[in-house]
Amino acid sequence: MDIRPLGERVLVKAEQAEEKTASGLFIPQTSQEKTQFATVVAVGDDVKTVKKGEKILHDKYSGTSLKMDGDDYLILDIKDVLAVIK
Repeated sequence: MDIRPLGERVLVKAEQAEEKTASGLFIPQTSQEKTQFATVVAVGDDVKTVKKGEKILHDKYSGTSLKMDGDDYLILDIKDVLAVIK
């Protein structure tokens, strides 16, 4: 499936949360905190500040979640993108 965000929206692939602590203990899925880092997969026509393939930091409780081909994605409004990570 191919998704193209409209207007000032971006489609990002959420990065997986750490499943293990530094000391080697496993963290159950229910206790893992939602990650705020993602990789841009597609951008809408009106987006000029981020490009496909860039890593971003986004607002914690923003976007619309969707699952596609077993991966987690978010559709974010560009105002919810806080920073580009280099």
